[in-house]
Formats: sequence, structure tokens, C-alpha cells
Amino acid sequence: MNVPRELPGFRTMFTSFHHFAPDDARAILQDAVDARQSIGIFEITRRAPSAVGFMLLWSIFLFLCTPWIRPFRWSRLFCTYVIPIIPVVLLFDGVVSCLRTYRPGELREITKKLSTSDYTWQSGEYYGTRKRMPITYLIGLPTEAAQAKVSASPVGLVAPVVAAA
Repeated sequence: MNVPRELPGFRTMFTSFHHFAPDDARAILQDAVDARQSIGIFEITRRAPSAVGFMLLWSIFLFLCTPWIRPFRWSRLFCTYVIPIIPVVLLFDGVVSCLRTYRPGELREITKKLSTSDYTWQSGEYYGTRKRMPITYLIGLPTEAAQAKVSASPVGLVAPVVAAA
């Protein structure tokens, strides 16, 4: 929410924006706007039954792979199989993360409340080539940087930036 001005560059947040309440999320974006820096928010979690189901599968998968995690620790086996603390915490954290993830429309609403008129914002879901787990994104660029990016690319603003991420 207060990145030092001597650290210029494209700001990125990967699978972490859902940890911030709407006012704090807006403050993060406003700080980028005030510093005239581009920002990209990317979330692999999403508020959807399929994502919650994936978290359930992930915690079950933990039961299968725990013996092969290195370095080996008896405490890890105990906390996975005897008292399943690790799988329960992993499942809880994953489900809560999915339920807190902003949808593209909610990200657009947050950007509408920012103090700026010369920024270009795009949000959506990028499905990639496998079309299985979309990545929710929000990309904000100062208008002059957005115009340069669009004019330099026949695909437009988002495709080159998201593909690089």
C-alpha cells in the first residue's frame, strides 16, 4: 500500500490479492496509480465449485505424497496420518482462499473507485491453452504506457502481458 518511490517498475501480485479487504486492495492499486506504475494482479484461486473441489483433491493428494517429501521428518508423518493437522489446515486455507478471491467484475468495481482518469484497466480470466484452470487477472497501465503496448502489439493489451506472466 506504500511502495517506496525509488522502486519503479511493473508491480505484480501472484495469488495474494485475495488476502486484502476491498479497502486495502483499493489502497494497493491507488498507490500504483499515484506512483504512475503499471500493476498486474494474478490469482489462480477462484470462487467456483471446481476450484474448491480442486482444494479437496489437493489435500487428499497430500496423504499420498507425504512419505516422499524431503527432508524426511517423523513429525510430518504424525501430523498427516495420526492427527491430520496438515491436510486439514491445507484444505481450510485453500477453501478460504477460493471464497475470498475477487471476481473480474469485483476487480473492475474496485478500479472504478480509484482517483484517476488516465489509467487503462483490464480484468478477466485467462484460460491459456489447456483451458482447465483459468487465471483471474487485473492489469493496470498508465494510459500512455497502455497506448504504446496496444500499438506495438496486434493482439492488444492483455495477451502479451498475461502470456509473459
